[in-house]
Amino acid sequence: MYSEKLIEKFKNPKFVGKIKDADAVGEEGNFKCGDVMKIYLKIKDEKIKDIKFETYGCVAAIASSEMMCELVNGKTLDEAYQMSHKEIVKALGEMPAVKVHCSILGTRALRNAIDEFRKK
Repeated sequence: MYSEKLIEKFKNPKFVGKIKDADAVGEEGNFKCGDVMKIYLKIKDEKIKDIKFETYGCVAAIASSEMMCELVNGKTLDEAYQMSHKEIVKALGEMPAVKVHCSILGTRALRNAIDEFRKK
């Protein structure tokens, strides 16, 4: 069963889309379930100034991507990198245990984007 908050994030995402001139892009996928997440970051002074996502996946995957963006927007790169998938799950509320992996994919995509930025 999905929480009302999770359904709301799925139906009305605010962070969905691309950032054309992104400072970093990170992607992560699970080819067993088919979910793929792409995270775009605009960074200034080591802080996330804008974040967007494109997610191909289920309700939980899209809601997890949205919640992750909401939680890290405006944070420093170090703060965002340290975020646990458990924070996303807690913020979303009830989610079937078999869908928790969606929040893990989101944090991995975010870390991939931050890693890419730091390599530049």
